[in-house]
Amino acid sequence: MKYKTGLVLSGGGSRGMAHLGVIKALNEKGIFPDVISGSSAGAIMGSLIADGHSPDEILTQQTGKKFLSYTNFNFFRKGLLNFKNLRKMLKDIYTVENIEDLKIPFYACASNLNEGKAEYFNSGNLTDIVTASSSVPFIFKPVEINGKTYTDGGLIDNLPIKPLLGKCEKIICVNLIHLKYKENFKNSKQVYGRTFDVLTYHNQKTYISECDILIEPPALYGQPYFNNKKAHEIFNIGYDYVMKSDIL
Repeated sequence: MKYKTGLVLSGGGSRGMAHLGVIKALNEKGIFPDVISGSSAGAIMGSLIADGHSPDEILTQQTGKKFLSYTNFNFFRKGLLNFKNLRKMLKDIYTVENIEDLKIPFYACASNLNEGKAEYFNSGNLTDIVTASSSVPFIFKPVEINGKTYTDGGLIDNLPIKPLLGKCEKIICVNLIHLKYKENFKNSKQVYGRTFDVLTYHNQKTYISECDILIEPPALYGQPYFNNKKAHEIFNIGYDYVMKSDIL
């Protein structure tokens, strides 16, 4: 096998802070990924880890920022918002320009709208690709790369294990999306959140069975997708789950 340990990080909006807690706990248990693959929030967090930033450093960078501080209104041109500020933030933090120059090999999944398929990038402009992977359909403007239109990787593959299959002795997957029975829906925000849960859960079901170790902190269920106020709490959910778990 080319790599000892592969790490796959799912999408999940603001729940992505849990990835940082999970990775911190894995590191404290002596587990460091040799290759990382991520969709959406998993692509953001995974790329920053692959660039050499620590989980605590990334959490500190993001704490206190409102989710909408990463966006600009786009006046409904292909999407309500665009990720101009996120692009600037990532560009300022990254120490390299292209994916292939990261310290840890990294794949970002984005959905190719022209061809209707998932693509797994491990080369090319890092900021463009990670922003594309994180651009939730209808809310954020898609990203143009090499003349093609890309949007959130979670639309097609929210748990992008595919590029790591056959390359790793062990693959650890971190899934932030769960499905539990929900009795009532109080508002449109809850309906949207539930719709996102259902769509992403079913597109990743097949891939979950391929994971050697699956990390799914149950306390994440019900946590917000588009609100950074609970960043520390969500970070700690991921950290505590791994530290107290015997699955490793």
